[in-house]
Amino acid sequence: MRERLQRCGALVLSLALLFPPSVSKPSAEVSEAINQATSQDERPDPSIFSPEELQLLQQRFGVHGPQTSLAQLFTRGVDQLQPLRELTIDQLRQLKPVIVKESAQHRVNPMLVTAILFDEIQHAKPGEGLPFIAHSGLVKTHGPAQLAITELIHQNRLPANPSADEMAWARNQLLDPKISVVLLVGKMIRLKQELGLPSGRRLDASSSYADARAIATLAYLHNGKLDYPSRILSYMQDPELHGLIYSSRRSQPYMLI
Repeated sequence: MRERLQRCGALVLSLALLFPPSVSKPSAEVSEAINQATSQDERPDPSIFSPEELQLLQQRFGVHGPQTSLAQLFTRGVDQLQPLRELTIDQLRQLKPVIVKESAQHRVNPMLVTAILFDEIQHAKPGEGLPFIAHSGLVKTHGPAQLAITELIHQNRLPANPSADEMAWARNQLLDPKISVVLLVGKMIRLKQELGLPSGRRLDASSSYADARAIATLAYLHNGKLDYPSRILSYMQDPELHGLIYSSRRSQPYMLI
């Protein structure tokens, strides 16, 4: 039964990827069909892709395989460093207004944006956020969201063959934390369109297997590493990150006794 469901999910995603947004049907019907066909304990892991899906994603988007075992071990070790986590949460707290605003405006799940930022900030290489490192050309991705100059080209913010001055401007844009969030939301919108996913509603991993599957695909296409989607889905359920985005601070009333 479980294998049959996985093949069904693979076929659904493959069909969605094969047809461009202009001709693909709204995925709400697909979501409903999958949710009705599978119970909560029968559903496979949404972050696991079949060989057919991986081949199709590789052909369309040029994504990669999993991290090496050593890199995965290093990633898990970094996640255990509490001081680093606190610094990352503090940066996200400063970015919360733009995360909430952009996500609400474009119907993107703010927890997906937050989870990606959390992972990218937490695992950033030392010094790569410094302007002189960025402009040296030694690193290809920049800013909290770890986006490349090509993303600005995809979003029509930069010509296909930018000049040296335009590339310098682009790097400065990517290094700006708030602009980085705006561009990350824009990337999620762009990928949703390319996958034929509905743009009029946000994806909710906790209530829909099809949405969780779509979120895992978006995460995979953002980072290109096969073990990335499971981390993002896990971070999206992190209580502290949830509290950061959905809680509001209320000032205590001053009472005269």
